[in-house]
Formats: sequence, C-alpha cells, structure tokens
Amino acid sequence: MIVHTASELAELCGAALEGDGSKPIVGPASLSDATEDEVSFLGSPRFLPLLAETRAGCVLVEPGLEVGRDDLTLLRTEDPSRAFSRVVAAFRPTEELVGPGIHATAVVEEDVELGADVRLGAGAFVGRGSRLGDGVVLHPNATVGRSCRVGAGTRIHSAAVLCQGTVVGERCTIHAGAVLGSDGFGFEPNLDGGGGWDKIPQCGHVLVEDDVEIGANVAVDRARFGATRILRGTKIDNLVHVAHNVTVGPGALLVAQVGVAGSSTVGRGAILAGQVGVAGHITIGDHARVGGASKVFQDLEGGKEYWGYPPLEKGRQIRAVREFARLPELVKRLKSLEKRLEALEGGD
Repeated sequence: MIVHTASELAELCGAALEGDGSKPIVGPASLSDATEDEVSFLGSPRFLPLLAETRAGCVLVEPGLEVGRDDLTLLRTEDPSRAFSRVVAAFRPTEELVGPGIHATAVVEEDVELGADVRLGAGAFVGRGSRLGDGVVLHPNATVGRSCRVGAGTRIHSAAVLCQGTVVGERCTIHAGAVLGSDGFGFEPNLDGGGGWDKIPQCGHVLVEDDVEIGANVAVDRARFGATRILRGTKIDNLVHVAHNVTVGPGALLVAQVGVAGSSTVGRGAILAGQVGVAGHITIGDHARVGGASKVFQDLEGGKEYWGYPPLEKGRQIRAVREFARLPELVKRLKSLEKRLEALEGGD
C-alpha cells in the first residue's frame, strides 16, 4: 500500500498546508466517498455542500475559501483540479508490468530492428521489417505487424494491433484492444446485377505523430491511398472510430464513441464530445468545440462552440430548444386563430 502524509502531498503539488501535516493518506477519493485517510478536492463552488459533509481527511481547495470546519486538513492551491491530478499520480503503483528484455514467448520475425531497452511481453509479436525505437514497450499479446515504425518511448498495451505499414511516433500510448490500420470501409455495387458488393482496395496506411494517446478499443482505419493521420498531441478516448483518410489534430480531443467518417478533417485543438458523429468529407475548424451527441453534416467554422442536430452555435441552439418546447402552445394558439378567422370570414 502506498501511503503519503499530508505534508508530502502539499510539497508534491505546491500547496499551502493548513492542519495536521502528519496525517497519513492512503489514496484519493471523491468528496462524497472519501474516508478519514483519503484525500479529495473541491473543483467547483457547486460542490460546496459536499465539502460541508465530507469525511475526507485532507481536501484541496482554493486560497481564501471559507470552509467553516476545523477538523479538515486543507491543501490550498490556485488550481485544485490540476493539483489533484498530481496527487492521484502519487498513489499509482510504479511496478513495471513488462520485465526487461524479450519474453521467451514473444515472436520477432526477421529483419526487425529493436532499439535500446525495448521490452516485449509474453506473446508479443513484431512482424518482418518493422522498427522499434529506444524504450518501446509491448505488453503481453500486443501485435506490431510487418513494416511498421514505432518511435522511442511508446507503449502498446495488450491486444492492441498495429496493422502492416502503420507508423507511430514517439512517447505515444496505445491502449488495450485498439486497432490501427485495419481496412477502411469501402464497397461499391458489383456489376453482375445480383445486388452484391465489391470491396474497394485500401492501400494506404495510418500515421500517428508524437505524444498521441489512443484509448481502448479504438479503430483507426488505413487510408484508401495516402495516410489516415492522427497528428501530434491528439488524445482519443475509448471506443472511437476514425475512418479512412481522416486527419485529426494536432492537439485535438475526441471523447468516447465519437465517429468520424472518411476524408474528414478535425482541426487543431478541436474537441468532439461523447457520441459526436461526423459525416464524410467534412472540415471542423481549429479550436471548434462540438457538444455531446451532435451530428455534423456540414463544415463548422473554427473557434466556436456548437451543439445539437443540426449543430448550431451553442447560444442559438439553446434558444431554439426553448422555442421548440413552446410549439404545442403555439400550435394550439394557431388553431384557435384559424377558427376565429373562419368565423369572421363566414360572417361576411
């Protein structure tokens, strides 16, 4: 078990300590669930009622916040949420899941180049002609297909697959079950009149630049030609699908269950919230933000926040939703006016 004192946590995140610095803390928790040997944080004023009731032994709060309790050890910092992230990391086990070297059951085909300190876990596979940079780690049963390139310091977790020709940059993390470089979904009606489909060859590859994180069970399809591109610093949550010839980023954020259809572009620093769907051949501008479950069928200008179906700028969409709620009343009034008009016209 990892244990830190409140004083150690204060030093770790640069916070000012108020209270018992010797208090032992065994881990992080939410305000509502924390116990007297756990640490939590207040990230928003709307959670103040929870602060009044929490049993946490230590809480990160902003400077000057009136807590109204003298039984809490406080860590005061300008950004409690960011500081809490550093606290959480301090309780994460540091045990390495993959030992040094190459496990006896790993398979490395011919003409493979392995950099210094590469680690291959049990059942890992590296295909012919691939290159792994210094410090690359393949967890058990991870697969790097033939003619792939993996940059220094990248980690590929169990059951993740890099299909042939995939290129991944430095310091990337590919989580369990992700598949990079499977065929894009391309079919056209066959010509025999039987109603079947002919597969369109997918001859490109996937390019992932440096400092990208790709979540569990993400699918990034190879390009029909050229490359499907995940640019530097992009972060992709679990269960996201990126289709053939898409470009994402740099620095974009795709949240769970986003789907981006073929040949679309998600710009620099753009954010697609959960379950956003993007049609093919669409451009989402730099630093645009698209709210959860929105469906995008037209280009979106950068630097704005959108929401809904069809997606409108957030303020406009909120007004539209309010007006939509009034439709039953408006229909009723319209029918009443129609009846009055008919009565007036009948009187003539």
